[in-house]
Parts: sequence; C-alpha cells; structure tokens
Amino acid sequence: MTDLSAFAITRKWPAQHPDRLQLYSLPTPNGVKVSIALEELGLPYEPHLVSFETNDQTSPEFLSLNPNNKIPAILDPNGPGGQPLALFESGAILLYLADKTSQLIPQDAAARYETLQWLMWQMGGVGPMFGQLGFFHKFAGKDFEDKRPRDRYVAESKRLLKVLDERLAGRPWVMGDQYTIADIAILPWVRNLVGFYGAGDLVEFDQFQEVQRVLAAFVARPAVARGLAIPARG
Repeated sequence: MTDLSAFAITRKWPAQHPDRLQLYSLPTPNGVKVSIALEELGLPYEPHLVSFETNDQTSPEFLSLNPNNKIPAILDPNGPGGQPLALFESGAILLYLADKTSQLIPQDAAARYETLQWLMWQMGGVGPMFGQLGFFHKFAGKDFEDKRPRDRYVAESKRLLKVLDERLAGRPWVMGDQYTIADIAILPWVRNLVGFYGAGDLVEFDQFQEVQRVLAAFVARPAVARGLAIPARG
C-alpha cells in the first residue's frame, strides 16, 4: 500500500485510500476545475474539504503542501517516475492531469499550445476580473458609495465575455470539436459570475448568446454535474 505519511497534510486530512490521488479543495470556480477534470477523466481520487470558515487553508498542514494557501491542491501518489507529486495552482493541475492521461488536450503541438493560450487567458484575465467584480457587487458593493471600482471590473468582464463569445461562434467548444481543459477552466467562472455572484444583468449576459449556448452544454455534462458538488460541504 502507498505510504503518504511523509506528507504533513495527511495528518489533518488522513488518506483513507492512499493509492488514489488526493484532492484538497472547495467547490469554488477554481476548486471545481480539478474535480470536474477528475470526473471527466475517470481517475480514482479522494476529495478532502478545505473549509474557509475554519481557515483550513492557513493551517500548517495545508501550507506544507501549498505555501500560497489557496485551493485547490493535489497529492498524486503515482506521479512521474512512480513517485508522489504535490501540486497547487488549478491551471498547473489541469495541465498535469491532461498530460498524465493524454486526454482533454490536443496531441498536435500547435493545437496544444493554442489550448494553453486559452487556459492562461482564463487564469490571467477571467478569474481575477470576474472574482473582483463578484467581490464589489455581491459582497462589498453596499459598503462603498463610489461605484468606480465595481464599474471598472464590469467593463473588463464584458470585454472578456465578448472575446469568448467571438471565439465560440461556430464552435462547440473553445478548441472546436474537442472538449479540453480550456473549457473546464473558463466555464465554471462564467457560471459563477451569472449564478453565485448574480452579475448577469450588470455584464448584460443576455447579449453573449454563444457563451450561453456553450455554458448550457457544459453544465449538462454528467461529469460536470458531479464535479460541481465536490468536495461536498459538511
């Protein structure tokens, strides 16, 4: 049996199945990227809830695996060369899982780099901008009379949605016929923007019909439906 006892994180979140990939996460847009990918790939894994309510992400055990104290993070007992591998950053984890299985990413070199381009577009633009808009609209907006910070992120979020809408015109997915880690990275953030953050009217989401179409196809996937609820909140 695989021994993961050398990893301090397993003292707070004991591995019941140490031969499986260990996922430390929360069902946020970044967190569900990895659970959705794992469900799509059919890889055996064991999820562990990292509760922000109890500041699990700042515990010494979690910081031992991810010093940046953000979810998600993984511990793969069967990493490269058969050795355990710990990883954080959702984009890096998505790329690792795609390469590990040779799935969810094109094998053609040019298409692979194009996929990574859209993955990084999400990480550098969509996530930070949508997240800031959500903060100022849903959480902090009532505390600030000055709406310029919110409006700044509204404008940039609308611009990003327009970029995505134009990309998806005539395509089933970001990369065309192939469903990839680019879709898994981008679409949970879109879903969160118009769902949890309730910012659909602010960004005039109704005008982005291609994004709406692909988002509907995304959430209809069984693996996505499962991944959106993992790890289950206690």
